[in-house]
Amino acid sequence: MSQKAMNITGWVLTIVLALLFAMSAFMKLGLNETAVQQAAAAGMDAATYRIIGVVEILSLLLFLVPRTGLLGALLLIAYMGGAIATHLQHQQPIAMAVAVQVVLWIATLLRHPELKQRLVAAK
Repeated sequence: MSQKAMNITGWVLTIVLALLFAMSAFMKLGLNETAVQQAAAAGMDAATYRIIGVVEILSLLLFLVPRTGLLGALLLIAYMGGAIATHLQHQQPIAMAVAVQVVLWIATLLRHPELKQRLVAAK
């Protein structure tokens, strides 16, 4: 795959993820009734859920800016790890969260090839 194709694919995945995370964050910030019920089922109150939405949107903004993209990606990866752990703790399905996590890693590795070199480098 050429560098140009990798770059385009990375940005397409980034846009898809951005739409997904933005929708999720705005549901949390707007205290959507369904989202609040899901949070209550996980033992969270509305204020905590709103804070999680703020963290999610700030991480997303960092992810979208090329200069801070790697930091944002790592924050979103950690966020999704927490989401997976919470789902597991409450015996909820994790397939969607794991799929988002995988796509997030792929987009990050395509957008930041230096990370791939650091992770795979044999020294």
